[in-house]
Amino acid sequence: RLSSYEAFQDEQLLTQAALERMLHGLSTRRYHHGLEPVGDDLPAVATSKSSVSRHFVAATRKALAELLARPLGDQRYLVLMLDGIEVADHTVVVALGITDDGQKQILGLWEGATENATVCRALLTDLVERGLRVDGGILVVIDGAKALRAAVRDVLGARATVQRCQVHKKRNVLDHLPDEARAWVSRKLEQAWRETDYEKARTALTSLAKTLDDKYPGAAASLREGLEETLTVLRLELPEALRKTLRSTNPIESAFEKVRMASRNVKRWRNGQQVLRWTAAGLLEAEKGFRRIKGYRQLPMLSEALSRHAAPEASSAVQTA
Repeated sequence: RLSSYEAFQDEQLLTQAALERMLHGLSTRRYHHGLEPVGDDLPAVATSKSSVSRHFVAATRKALAELLARPLGDQRYLVLMLDGIEVADHTVVVALGITDDGQKQILGLWEGATENATVCRALLTDLVERGLRVDGGILVVIDGAKALRAAVRDVLGARATVQRCQVHKKRNVLDHLPDEARAWVSRKLEQAWRETDYEKARTALTSLAKTLDDKYPGAAASLREGLEETLTVLRLELPEALRKTLRSTNPIESAFEKVRMASRNVKRWRNGQQVLRWTAAGLLEAEKGFRRIKGYRQLPMLSEALSRHAAPEASSAVQTA
């Protein structure tokens, strides 16, 4: 039987160890402090800064390649969540899928200078080319970026039912307000989104926008933009547990925290490939801790609702280029 020292010298194990320790926030200079004690004769080649970096690059390059090659045709995804994360001077748009049995999976990512329509369209096209099926309808949860909304329409067509992230919408509205107005507007927004009746919720939001018109026209305009799409989960008549889960892109945001934590020791970002490697590795590490969404037993209700609301002719609208 190999000793722990001999096993650790195995190239594959060393690469995996470098990946795990770097993702847990150890810088290359501090890496040796995270190793198990193996005596004083551990060769420098195993824990030197350059060696750790080399093994980490190899591991993250492999993680990125595997993520970008994941076949998507074998699963039925009822939900697609899209959001962007800023890493250095790059934006990475990330796609997370929720299967018909409630499992969350990272589906893909695409890098660009900003969260623009070209980047978003490229990501969605890549998902479709890898087998993402939307013929039975799919709920797409997005932040407030117009580029994302346009890309969803262009690539997925009418089979995609869009839910605007309520967290992003509230943040955007409040950003147009002075401090003294934010508390009561935030309260009104949450009250409207907690309604169980679609028409009542829409009326409440419309009334709030009208109230804001004179004094805070920017906030009113922000609220009206995509207003009805913040209520999609209510319009679909989903049960409360599913509404809470699908009202925002929070599942992606929680995965982003792993990326931020893992990359906080990076002193200099060299290029977009490095950004992609770190982001992919962090996301896949976060994925290991994913649990089924709350309310997953009620997902058949979402599937039926999506089928009802998707246009019958829409399958021809899905584009692959």
